[in-house]
Amino acid sequence: MNVEKVFHMTGGVGKTSYANNSSLQKKASDKVKHIIIQTVEDLYIETTPKSIGIADLGCSSGPNTLSIIKDIFQAIQLTSQKIMHHSTEFRVYFNDLPTNDFNSIFKALPEFQKLLYQDRKNGFPSIFMGGYPGSFYGRLFPNSYLHFVHSSHSLHWLSRVPPAIYDEQKRSLNKGCVYICDKSPEIVCQAYTQQFQEDFSLFLRSRSEELVVGGKMVVTFLGRRGSEHVDRGNSFFWEILTRSFTILLSQGEIEEEKLDSYDVHFYAPSKEEIEDEVRKEGSLKLERLEMFEIDNNEQARESYGTEVAKAVRAIQESMISNHFGERILDSLFENYAILVDEEIAKEDIKPITFVLVLRKI
Repeated sequence: MNVEKVFHMTGGVGKTSYANNSSLQKKASDKVKHIIIQTVEDLYIETTPKSIGIADLGCSSGPNTLSIIKDIFQAIQLTSQKIMHHSTEFRVYFNDLPTNDFNSIFKALPEFQKLLYQDRKNGFPSIFMGGYPGSFYGRLFPNSYLHFVHSSHSLHWLSRVPPAIYDEQKRSLNKGCVYICDKSPEIVCQAYTQQFQEDFSLFLRSRSEELVVGGKMVVTFLGRRGSEHVDRGNSFFWEILTRSFTILLSQGEIEEEKLDSYDVHFYAPSKEEIEDEVRKEGSLKLERLEMFEIDNNEQARESYGTEVAKAVRAIQESMISNHFGERILDSLFENYAILVDEEIAKEDIKPITFVLVLRKI
């Protein structure tokens, strides 16, 4: 499956859309908002650019991307007033794969831009915004073009399913699992680790070339606590998806061959793996690396399992539909929600998220 041609968050504003089912990602963004604001303020004071270039990589199609751009804009404006330096241009580039629903963002831009202009003081600044489709695993922008790069909940998605998990007949060596699981052979773990190393290294090298000296990045993505790939965190949600598929298999809704050949292009790295790749790449300084959890909202109108199922569906729907067909989606994620709630009643599921601040040196 060609990830770049198939993978995208569910577009539009419908019941299963990413726009309406990305509250978990918003909670994570809110948790690191102070880090983003502080990084942007420090960057502006240190570089005092006349034209400031900002990119949101993996922007998707919901309201989250515009919310963070508004926060960045306001932070820069307040800082510019404090230091009496006013940039003349504010450039924003929204990036995601070509299959992304950019139209939803474009439709919201006129009203959003009007909102930003209302907040302006002293004529600061002219605002230019646009879409930039393409994979961030490679170059997207000219040299020394950007001052700040933001990416939220994107870098745990690999550029592809690791080819090394397939044998010479193109059969998966990870049968019965959609991601690394207890019964995955070591070669599968190694293949996923190597793919992450290749992708993350390329991401860092590409952004380093696109950032000005002193430019900064804040990236947030899912990870794991220790060296073990299988835990009761992010990998556990993939185990529950496997179980949900297995229920459909037992009911004759899907074929075993189809399940055995479905693997996700995901990887939850450890803190040490992240630090290693930054050190090896060499042109970016890791100024901050923090790990955090998102608390379950016990006051929510719907169960945690339902909230997670809706979020996973909005993310995985394009890939699952392409492989199995659309007809299984409702029953698959009904099973998923039930299984998550059953598990959370037994013991907490604790997925962790990393936030990194990097500076071009």
